[in-house]
Amino acid sequence: MKQQLFTRLEDGYEEMIKLRRDFHMHPELSFQEVNTAKKIAEFQRRLGLEVQTNVGGHGVVATLRGKHPGKTIAVRADFDALPIQEENDVPYKSTNPGVMHACGHDAHTAIALGLSKALVAMKDDIAGNIVFIHQHAEEEDPGGAKPMIEAGALDGVDVIFATHMENYIPVDHVLYSENYILGACDDFTIEIIGSGGHGAFPQDTVDVIALGGQLIGNLHQITSRKVDPLKSAVLSIGSFHAGEAANVIPERAILKGTIRTFDEDVRQSMYEWLKTITTHTCQAFGATHELEYMFGYPATKNDPGITKLLVNAAKEVLPVMNIQEMQPNMGAEDFSYFLQNVPGTYFFTGSANEEKGFIYPYHHPKFDIDEKALLNGAKVIASSMVDYWEMYNA
Repeated sequence: MKQQLFTRLEDGYEEMIKLRRDFHMHPELSFQEVNTAKKIAEFQRRLGLEVQTNVGGHGVVATLRGKHPGKTIAVRADFDALPIQEENDVPYKSTNPGVMHACGHDAHTAIALGLSKALVAMKDDIAGNIVFIHQHAEEEDPGGAKPMIEAGALDGVDVIFATHMENYIPVDHVLYSENYILGACDDFTIEIIGSGGHGAFPQDTVDVIALGGQLIGNLHQITSRKVDPLKSAVLSIGSFHAGEAANVIPERAILKGTIRTFDEDVRQSMYEWLKTITTHTCQAFGATHELEYMFGYPATKNDPGITKLLVNAAKEVLPVMNIQEMQPNMGAEDFSYFLQNVPGTYFFTGSANEEKGFIYPYHHPKFDIDEKALLNGAKVIASSMVDYWEMYNA
């Protein structure tokens, strides 16, 4: 069955490329993916799948029912784009000014649709069901995964797979992690409220710029002095805005930053320490403050058993030396919500090719991929599906 499925995916490879390029040409931002969702639903309906639309927003869920009873496998593919002006000079360049598929979601969607078409032709051999979860709004918190789950996208699902294109990994490679693979992502805004005045008379002010600088130094102490050194956390200040003139001490300053963690206890501790340090630092200078803290996506934690299954399945697609375990990183993904509900795994499919110029990272205006990654990603998921069915139907 596996080789037959590989052959069907190879036969459909050119169509996967066309699908990916069509999505690339017509990107839509998070929570605005009306036409993309419509195209996906129409494609899946033509294949004869049961299709639900507007699932938790613009999400689409397409179900393929095998001829025989068995487990239900889900494949998740996100399909939103980013607010980036594309700089590639290619025939499939974005036609939507200021919007671009710079993160590979066009590829993820093409992989899912290619898998769907290949599997439909073999449904009489399938023991169980396949659910294609086409997810909107991965790029923008609060994301599309959580509302899709709340709307029933995972009902009856036993296991879930997802991949992501990655341009720091050469094509024909796969990277995986048996535990955490991506971090939790939380953001905060602190508005410091002091008393402004003339720069020549700082004694008559509560200087929010001096206070802000002190606060930044104090906050950076959290990770080095309040977090177990054997655990991981990142706190970064990305924005500090205050004042307009050289000789005027402003009344207000605004700091914005992000916190990234893996362990949920560390995540909560970072939040509590940020609140405490901000409060006492501002009080020490005689200022007040307002804190807005936004808990974003939780850490993405793979199921070890399902990941091992995927790694073994990938060995029938790619050279063993090209299937490599990776260190987790502090990027974030709302696929984490799916993994909190059912076992599954999220892995990176190499899409870089230096000779062809596919070297730019995602979220870059020149991001593009070696499209062989489409076939590789589809085959690895397909191989994993067959191994999962065989494990439970032996």
